[in-house]
Amino acid sequence: MSRRLPLIALLVVLPLWLAASYGLRYALMEDPQWVGACMDAATRWECQVRSGLGLMIHFRVIAWSGLVASVVAFVAPGKLGWWLAVVALLVAVPALVLYSVSLAVFAVVIAGLRLVRR
Repeated sequence: MSRRLPLIALLVVLPLWLAASYGLRYALMEDPQWVGACMDAATRWECQVRSGLGLMIHFRVIAWSGLVASVVAFVAPGKLGWWLAVVALLVAVPALVLYSVSLAVFAVVIAGLRLVRR
């Protein structure tokens, strides 16, 4: 296995993850049809997911998770730190897209710095 394979895989997965996050934002969170549908039938699973995600956004759970993971990854040695930075990046990217930019930007920067560090 090549040493660059995890980096190449990350560079392929990250744009797909970003696109999926934007899809979630515009298809579920901002689509006006869900506002009306969830007013009528709040017990639908889509409405429950939307509500739970809204609470996670409101309390910035996703952004804080990404920030904590990136700080831990920054101080963790070797491959463990690198893989934790990947996880932090995969958590922080949806936080950037889903209205928690103020904290998530620091998580992305710290995780990115850890990824480029040897």
